[in-house]
Amino acid sequence: MKRFVILCLGLIINIAVAAAADIENGKKLSSACSVCHGKDGISTYPEAPNLAGMSSIYFEKSLVDYRKGIRQDRRMTLIASALSMEEIKDLAAWFSAFEVTVKLPEL
Repeated sequence: MKRFVILCLGLIINIAVAAAADIENGKKLSSACSVCHGKDGISTYPEAPNLAGMSSIYFEKSLVDYRKGIRQDRRMTLIASALSMEEIKDLAAWFSAFEVTVKLPEL
């Protein structure tokens, strides 16, 4: 039960954060991400994660950490440093709005 409550609170926070941002602007900005992270956030490179369906909280924290130098990647640090906090929130809203489904492997 406790896990369910935590999951629900996480979803509510994620939705509230995404609602405060401009998802249409996030879509426009996302074209620059597609080079490494693939069309619509589904990565084509093994070293670049999928962005589609990523939690907006995790997405924002990751980009802020690149801006601050807490996380290191020559490309992402350069890209993140050029984004405003508003643009980061817009991108987070766009990518977190994707509904991703998963198919479990057959064992």
